[in-house]
Amino acid sequence: MRSIQTSDGPMDVIVAEPSGTPRGGIVVVQEAFGLTPHIARICDRLAAEGWLAVAPALFHRTGSPVLDYGNFEAVAPHFLEITATALQTDIAAALALLDREDIEPTRRGVVGFCMGGTVAMWAATVFDVGAAVTFYGGGVAAGRFGLPSLIDLAPSLRAPWQGHYGDLDQGIPVEDVEHLCEAAGTSAVETEVHRYADAPHGFNCDDRDAYHEPSATLAWDRTLAWFAQHLDT
Repeated sequence: MRSIQTSDGPMDVIVAEPSGTPRGGIVVVQEAFGLTPHIARICDRLAAEGWLAVAPALFHRTGSPVLDYGNFEAVAPHFLEITATALQTDIAAALALLDREDIEPTRRGVVGFCMGGTVAMWAATVFDVGAAVTFYGGGVAAGRFGLPSLIDLAPSLRAPWQGHYGDLDQGIPVEDVEHLCEAAGTSAVETEVHRYADAPHGFNCDDRDAYHEPSATLAWDRTLAWFAQHLDT
């Protein structure tokens, strides 16, 4: 864990470094529960693949808590403080850390989970990155955090984007995912949307009852392949 400065004060970040020279850098955007052990393990797994991974604490304005899965009453006060301006500040600060490591924009990516999946797709419309990946990001048909919906954002993607959604996700209807896929297909970049028939929301997180190992393994392999294809230049 490190602390970096933003225009809104210090922000904790998890940094996982590869054993050798980084092949590039990945910003890992948290779930709605903070910088959980799951997010830390995602950073470690990316570092093991040669990427410098950075996960910013988006709840730093409200104390940077790590919250229990399912305790949505505790999540709400922190979640509701997230704004488009705050996201712009925090993701820019995380990317600046990669800049200081001499990782140019074409070799940096963004991956996000849950609320972070929403942020990852939005980031690929406003920042100079080489690729982005979304795991079950909400706000597909109706925007959140003061951002447009993902369906509305999709045509303006500036970087190749890949999405992963479970058909059993009770908060994100399959119909919305299909509309998102269609909208992303109108962008000027390569896009993929993968659906997992037996997976609920949160299927990648092995700390949650929602974890679905076959879907998680396949989605992770696809994520690594996506970054290798688009960032190893």
